[in-house]
Amino acid sequence: MLDKRMSLAAMVAELRDGMTIGIGGWGARRKPMALVRELLRSSLKDLTVVSYGGPDVGMLLSAGKIRKLVFGFVSLDLIPLDPHFRQARQAGSFEAWEIDEGMLQWGLRAAAARLPFLPTRLGLASDIVRRAAGLKMVRSPYDDDEEFVAMPALRLDAALLHVNEADVAGNTLILSADPFFDDLFGRAADRTFVTCERLVPTQAICSIERARYNPFERSVVTGVAEVPLGAHPTANGPDYGIDLAHLTTYGAAITPQGWAQYRQQFVDLPDHEAYLSAAGGRAQLAAIALPVF
Repeated sequence: MLDKRMSLAAMVAELRDGMTIGIGGWGARRKPMALVRELLRSSLKDLTVVSYGGPDVGMLLSAGKIRKLVFGFVSLDLIPLDPHFRQARQAGSFEAWEIDEGMLQWGLRAAAARLPFLPTRLGLASDIVRRAAGLKMVRSPYDDDEEFVAMPALRLDAALLHVNEADVAGNTLILSADPFFDDLFGRAADRTFVTCERLVPTQAICSIERARYNPFERSVVTGVAEVPLGAHPTANGPDYGIDLAHLTTYGAAITPQGWAQYRQQFVDLPDHEAYLSAAGGRAQLAAIALPVF
């Protein structure tokens, strides 16, 4: 069996300027933030990022890493709109394609199925269709003759994901109540890099009782790294919740001086352990309660 263990630095070293990167998770939940911080410390630039955005998007925008963003929303959940995203959007500092959440899912699903597009009613009679350059319509070949939006495949060069458990071969478990849509990100990408809370034996993942939480095939996983609390400050249920205090500090750091100070304190550090210490320590972070929506 292949051993796919990699360091965070080795994962980011596989990425290149101008790539299209999909970042899994949802708002302030299950974001691969340790990988995002590693990416922030790199020289990568001109990225196209596809995301149901949270602080991953805001941080990458403040660091000037994103050339184009394809998104359904950018939210910190308990803070409705990421302030760093708002500032960059209002300044027009990146190319934006804002689409319906379902359209984003459909684009990933098309890429996962290796299809050029999928027809959908999502976006019909909306400004999404009227204003999106290059978005085309398609007519049903059957008797109904209905017209649909032809949502193009969102093909990814790489996907970055965070899960609860994994084995060294790339089998994964997402135990969160909201696993959407990491399976599609993984399958839509040429290469998928996964961080996990715990590396466990294969038998712990592939048992009859737990196999249903295995969201995608190990064959799509390129590399895996054990990174406890690797989603912080976002939640990774059932292990820990959203760190609202930290996100509030991050959200307030929107001036050049504030962002530089945040980076110095929480990003430009030797390793993930140094980050955990700076953010409050393992015990404190692991004790954060899950949010109730």
